[in-house]
Amino acid sequence: MSTQTPVTKEQLFAKLDGLGIAHKTVDHAPAHTVEEARRYRGDLPGGHCKNLFLKDKKGRLFLVVALEDRAIDVQKLAKQIGAARLSFGKPELLRQVLGVEPGSVTPFALLNDRDQRVQVVLDKEMLDHDILNYHPLKNDGTTALTAADLQHFIRACGHRPVIVDFAEIEQKG
Repeated sequence: MSTQTPVTKEQLFAKLDGLGIAHKTVDHAPAHTVEEARRYRGDLPGGHCKNLFLKDKKGRLFLVVALEDRAIDVQKLAKQIGAARLSFGKPELLRQVLGVEPGSVTPFALLNDRDQRVQVVLDKEMLDHDILNYHPLKNDGTTALTAADLQHFIRACGHRPVIVDFAEIEQKG
């Protein structure tokens, strides 16, 4: 398990720059929920997203990254990704593995998952947006990048994302 100090926003931005990933960050008041984020971000363009840190009964960890309005049935998702009874990961585990606080979960925190313990699950429809927006490790800002660059970043962190069609899961009822 990693005991290193979590990456800072400045280190994140340096990593994005080093990967040749264009990004823009807007600072705002801390947003702990999707509703708060909507109020604070104003009219920022692009797809706005939510992130769920989940654990299954076998101890496997998942970071689910989806459009903010996406309804996610975690039990149906568990079947789709071959997980065993998903539940939300505890705040201590989130801090230990991804180095962020509850309310600040973001795919950028994969920089802190040096042991590659987390399986990344991406919303297929989310990737149709030209621009995507996430917290830059803290919930007091929003960082925009392209969907292609998001996937490039995730792979550069040593992860292979699984792309899931959440609309199809919903239809299976």
